[in-house]
Amino acid sequence: QVQLVESGGGSVQAGGSLRLSCVDSEYTFSYGRYCMGWFRQAPGKEREGVAVIGRDGRTNYGDSVKGRFTISRDNPKYTLFLQMNSLKPEDSAMYYCAASKCGFWYPTLEMGQYEYWGQGTQVTVSS
Repeated sequence: QVQLVESGGGSVQAGGSLRLSCVDSEYTFSYGRYCMGWFRQAPGKEREGVAVIGRDGRTNYGDSVKGRFTISRDNPKYTLFLQMNSLKPEDSAMYYCAASKCGFWYPTLEMGQYEYWGQGTQVTVSS
């Protein structure tokens, strides 16, 4: 079973960059068969999809991060990444890594489709 551990969060000024990582600490044999994604939740707001990546590397981004964030995965290292550039104060949130068994379809940003979740890593962007 997938066990997700996020890292890389922190505090940064607006316009700066951060790179989040998410490792499957169980080194799940079938890791490459999972769709993976990043979601975030700010205080008082609902959790929202940020970026997801499918088994074949296809990606899907939330409108608010398109052109600024890049999701990628390194299957041999059981690791998911989120490169965040041009950060804005409104990007401040707890960022969660998620995984779901999936086929070769376009990955979805729908949270309900993801079975496994990490504990989150905090990102704070100051103006």
